[in-house]
Amino acid sequence: MALTRREAFGATAAVALTAALPPVPAAAAAPARRAPVLDWKRGYDNQRIADLGDGRFLNPLMAGDHPDPTILKDGADYYMTFSTFDSYPGLVIWHSRDLVNWTPITAALTQNIGSVWAPELAKHGGRYFLYIPVKASPNTIYVIWADRIEGPWSAPIDLKLPAHIDPGHAVGEDGSRWLFLSGGDRVRLSDDGLRRIGEPEHVYDPWRYPDSWDVEGFSPEGPKVLRHGGWFYLILAVGGTAGPPTGHMVIAARSRSIHGPWVNAPNNPIVRTTDLSENWWSRGHATLVEGPAGDWWSVYHGYENGYWTLGRQTLLDPVEWTPDGWFRMTGGDLSQPIAKPRGGTKIAPHGMALSDDFGTLDIGRKWNFFKPAADERSRANVVGGALVLAARGTAPSTSSPLLLIAGDRGYQFECDIEIAPGGTAGLILFYDEKLYCGLGFDEKRFVTHQYGIERGRPANPNGRRMRMRVTNNRHIVSYHTSTDGGVSWTRFDRGMEVSGYHHNVRGGFLMLRPGLYSAGTGAATFRDFRYRAL
Repeated sequence: MALTRREAFGATAAVALTAALPPVPAAAAAPARRAPVLDWKRGYDNQRIADLGDGRFLNPLMAGDHPDPTILKDGADYYMTFSTFDSYPGLVIWHSRDLVNWTPITAALTQNIGSVWAPELAKHGGRYFLYIPVKASPNTIYVIWADRIEGPWSAPIDLKLPAHIDPGHAVGEDGSRWLFLSGGDRVRLSDDGLRRIGEPEHVYDPWRYPDSWDVEGFSPEGPKVLRHGGWFYLILAVGGTAGPPTGHMVIAARSRSIHGPWVNAPNNPIVRTTDLSENWWSRGHATLVEGPAGDWWSVYHGYENGYWTLGRQTLLDPVEWTPDGWFRMTGGDLSQPIAKPRGGTKIAPHGMALSDDFGTLDIGRKWNFFKPAADERSRANVVGGALVLAARGTAPSTSSPLLLIAGDRGYQFECDIEIAPGGTAGLILFYDEKLYCGLGFDEKRFVTHQYGIERGRPANPNGRRMRMRVTNNRHIVSYHTSTDGGVSWTRFDRGMEVSGYHHNVRGGFLMLRPGLYSAGTGAATFRDFRYRAL
């Protein structure tokens, strides 16, 4: 595949930056890399998918923002969910039987309890649990539970743990239940897993990288506990989640007892980005899982080189157990196709269509509100094959827009939009309430959104109804409008470049998401939403 000028420049710049990096110790050096293969298979709406259809897959496993993966093996079934931050309904649970093709089941969390960071999905005693750390006032960790993975899920129960994030559920050799926490701490759980017993205690001092490495900060987080072969393995991330691409990494320790002592792996870090030319940056936050045929795999997240805007995407890496009882990951820098897990069954095509005829209202699995109020769900209704979204606020920043997760480097989305008198509506690319862009209109003027502010209001000759298209072609954004249902299009005289709409500029650990908004008064009616990856 020929590189675009932008990609070629990025590769050249990466080589130059790599030359400035300090030497990496041999124990942490990455395997030799081959030329990248970037030809993904395509699924719904031409979206890229991992399964190549020939017994191999190509990362990302879950394209777009699917950070902090937590995975559960439940017999022949696998379930996985991710941090969903300020998007609600949140904690979408995905299902697979081959570890490569995943379909969404339900959104387990419907009540806004704060910004959701790094949850933990577990099963114990026939019941499913989700332990949910949130950034709120105050910060804490909640638990919800269900007797069926599809739900219904319980209301959140506050465990009152304000000083920690990233819970990892574990059951000791004596049957005791624990949450391992950020910083090398843990706390005892009651037998039913719905309350904590006592206060957190410090049990592990994580392995420390050399001071010469470029990292964001020590930040021990994401502890996951696995019992295997007579050992308890404690797997963590250190080095900070973003910042320098070489910072985030995976480390491990083990103990014969859940109570320690913990001995660090001799091959730490297990995974780390070591070269800015690699396809995947800031790799970390890993969980190990047994495959359908008894082989072992790890899921973790990383940023795609040149596409911080897509957020942290989920990656799948094969695991090899070594004769001394430790493990290593064998996928290298994950730039090449890898043989799929053996013995699995593909139960459905991967992913889901993002296009929507609004025959039903798929809030949760597909569409999510950003920072919704308690009554937000009542704003959205389906009427006669159209989404009717009541107005709120005055702009995307105050309207709690409806958003999608798109995992492609380039895409278009379009929709027929009709507004009520006094209403304003449009299509947006939204990072958060301080950073977004897009195009909206009222009955007299367009409104252009750039850099999270409203930049201009040129005249709108189209009235209260038009079809609108947004193209995000590898960070180059353009807008088109149509008054004949998309037969002919007029290019709007405003374009943008959005490669800087990401965490290392704004913070927040989010992604740039396509979506729609309705502000002002009355309601906006959206029909025939179409998404197509480029």
